[in-house]
Amino acid sequence: MLDAPLLAGAAGVVVGAALTLALVFARRFALAPRDLGSDAERATHRTLHLAAAAASALRGGRDEPDATRAAKHLRTLLAADAVAIVDAAEDRVALDGAEALTASARRIAARVRETGRRQVFTESEGDAVGAPIIVDGRVWGAVIAFASPVRGPLVRATGDVAEWCAAQLELAGLDASRAALAEAELRALRAQISPHFIYNALTAIASFISTDPPRARDLVLEFADFTRYSFRRQGEFTTLAEELRSIHSYLELERARFGDRLSVRLRIAPETLATVIPFLSVQPLVENAVRHGLEPGERGGVITVTSIDDGTHTEVVVDDDGVGMDPDELAALLDLDAASTHVGLRNVDARLRQLYGPAGGLVVETNVGSGTAVRLRVPKSQPQHETAPA
Repeated sequence: MLDAPLLAGAAGVVVGAALTLALVFARRFALAPRDLGSDAERATHRTLHLAAAAASALRGGRDEPDATRAAKHLRTLLAADAVAIVDAAEDRVALDGAEALTASARRIAARVRETGRRQVFTESEGDAVGAPIIVDGRVWGAVIAFASPVRGPLVRATGDVAEWCAAQLELAGLDASRAALAEAELRALRAQISPHFIYNALTAIASFISTDPPRARDLVLEFADFTRYSFRRQGEFTTLAEELRSIHSYLELERARFGDRLSVRLRIAPETLATVIPFLSVQPLVENAVRHGLEPGERGGVITVTSIDDGTHTEVVVDDDGVGMDPDELAALLDLDAASTHVGLRNVDARLRQLYGPAGGLVVETNVGSGTAVRLRVPKSQPQHETAPA
């Protein structure tokens, strides 16, 4: 059994700790208003928070559920009795407020669309201000704020909110266009898997069927893995490890055709394997090295694939000791408006610049007779980019 002095000491410690915590919380409570800033700063923060929440809803698209969520935030922002976002073309109303106002919102939106101007209305259900949402030069719909009475500041604020909604919807359209462009670029890269390569791969497999059946079976499996990965439909991103597996299958098929004339070296830092990269960003570089670096020469050559962890980025280099090219020719082939047989290289460069900015494109070092080294760098942290299984 514990003795009395020990219990008293423990109780004293507990009481002391409790008093200390109470003082800490009291001090924080007393300082809270100052920590949050002035009234104006708190109002600014609240306004920005509501605008960001509404933007997230509108950028998700023009569907009614998202617009309804945006209307809720905009009603709080405008301090109105109710707020409606009306898609005049689709006759859809996203309303936060009394459902009885839906018919009034439709009538007001139709009149705003006819005039294309901000207006104040008196309806049987109450006063309102309607402002046009102009997207791509046409009246997409209207923002309508109901209040009793409608005052000047609400009229001006509703107009500003309508312009802001238009900007968010245009950005949503750009996001959709960007996604469509990325899909088109992937289709272009898949199209580079030419019938010529497929014919060569199948011919190489056929040559081993009678002389080396196990080798032929392995090549069939490599061909299946390569085509399954290249034509997959899930996601615009993958991991370096997945891309390297596809590259291995591709090179095994090419080595069956080239024989000893094609050597491959891999220098891969293990910590880079989990790096998220754009789908089909390294594989086309390897194909380019084979088709345009080694195949034109009689002696073949060596392809080296290297990955390096440099802290914030993963760097991947595809190097060949083939025929190389003139630097001026290289600059021309990377021009999106010029015709070129190096479409894979050009598309990868364009996608990287689109994702990571003008400085995020390929770096190519080459000269006639000196081989070619193609370098790409991707950020190691890309939380906004998801990968999908191959």
